[in-house]
Amino acid sequence: MNVRLRQDAIVRNLRRKSSSTVEELAEEVGASRRTVLRDIGALRDEGFVIHSEPGRGGGLQLDPQSLQTSARLSVAEVFALLISVASMRATGSLPFSGLADAGLAKIEKALPSDKVRDLRRFLDCLYIGQLSPQVDISDMGAMDPALLRSFETAFLQRLHLRFQYCDAQGAVTSRHVEPQAMLILPPLWYLVAWDPVREDFRHFRMDRISEPEYVEGATFRRRLVQFEDGVRPIRHLPS
Repeated sequence: MNVRLRQDAIVRNLRRKSSSTVEELAEEVGASRRTVLRDIGALRDEGFVIHSEPGRGGGLQLDPQSLQTSARLSVAEVFALLISVASMRATGSLPFSGLADAGLAKIEKALPSDKVRDLRRFLDCLYIGQLSPQVDISDMGAMDPALLRSFETAFLQRLHLRFQYCDAQGAVTSRHVEPQAMLILPPLWYLVAWDPVREDFRHFRMDRISEPEYVEGATFRRRLVQFEDGVRPIRHLPS
């Protein structure tokens, strides 16, 4: 269990019970007593009010009105929020855009500097535009939830991606590509990648991608992707 999941489990335990000992928490999350104490300190730093009652019958109690004051979100989670807002704005269906932007700005401000750097690098790979009315979306399916996590690592570390792709005729092929950009043409999302075998760019509908995985050690260089008029980087969208 990683640090964030472990600390989330500790908070859930303290919310469910009136009191828990360090030993009980350590057993539940599968960590040492020292690790749990360190997690409790980190949670307090984030704004959670956790009381300690010493002695026999004592334990840890979480103030029921306690709220964390710093964002504990991954780059992929913040990125998912940003692109959701951007795609809604592109379709003209974001009635509270000012509040959404203000909330996202607060989240970004609360992130550690290394996460902000990763987020900005991730955003540099994202483009958005309008889908042509002639495009058939009758067969649009759901996107694999694993896509964004695999894409985050592949884009940030410039690693090759491997996945299964189902084309419009239903034929499934294994693809090995260099991810260069993500293109949102609501409601369709595309991975724009360089295909070394075909020596050209390819657009892959993300609802047709399955079993994504990045290839450790196989790095590549960024290439200049030429988009049609009307497609613009997300970072250049008006606030």
